[in-house]
Formats: sequence, structure tokens, C-alpha cells
Amino acid sequence: QVQLAESGGGLVQAGGSLRLSCAASGRTFSSYAMGWFRQAPGKEREFVAHINSNGAITYYADSVKGRFTISRDNAKLMVYLQMNSLKPEDTAVYYCGKRGTGPLTSEKGYDVWGQGTQITVSS
Repeated sequence: QVQLAESGGGLVQAGGSLRLSCAASGRTFSSYAMGWFRQAPGKEREFVAHINSNGAITYYADSVKGRFTISRDNAKLMVYLQMNSLKPEDTAVYYCGKRGTGPLTSEKGYDVWGQGTQITVSS
């Protein structure tokens, strides 16, 4: 059973940067795609970024395109989300998810989640 654990969250000023990490367990990590989602208070979990199994193909939500970068290191069983030019509206709990079946940009398309890490961007 795959397990995921996010880290790297915290408080940052608007315009700042943070890098989130997602550590995975299991020897099949390199065989599946991964994604990052976020959930702000009172809102539904929303898609942020996706990366395919070998890291060659990425896809982003329009709201983060050009500011966030998703990457992975299959040897280390890690997925990363580099977040630059952060805005107060980026404040949310960020989750990494293992791709299952279903729409790429929907949380229904992922079958394993981490516990989440809080990002707070102050203005």
C-alpha cells in the first residue's frame, strides 16, 4: 500500500517562495503519475499540478501556471512543488495524490492522499 507524506509548509509573505515535498513509500512509485491539490477553508479541493510517471510531462492549473513547478525524483521516491511569487489566494492546505483513474484535474482521479501541509501567504 502506497503512503504519502507532505512537508515544507509554513508562513510566507506575498511574493515569496516555498518548496513542498511529498515522500512516497513503495517500490512502484516510478510507475504512476502524481498530482498536487489544495483546499482553502470553506472551499472544495482544487487541482494545482500534475506530473506523469517519468517526469517528462507536466500540467498546471491556470491559477498557478508560470509560478509553480512540479517535479519528481523517482530514485528518491519524492515529488516536489516549487512555489514562487506566492499570493494570499494561494493560502490553503496542500495535498499530494497518487494518480488512479478518473479525470486528471479532479480529486476523484487520485486514489491515495497524504495528510496535507498548510501554506499561509500573508499580504
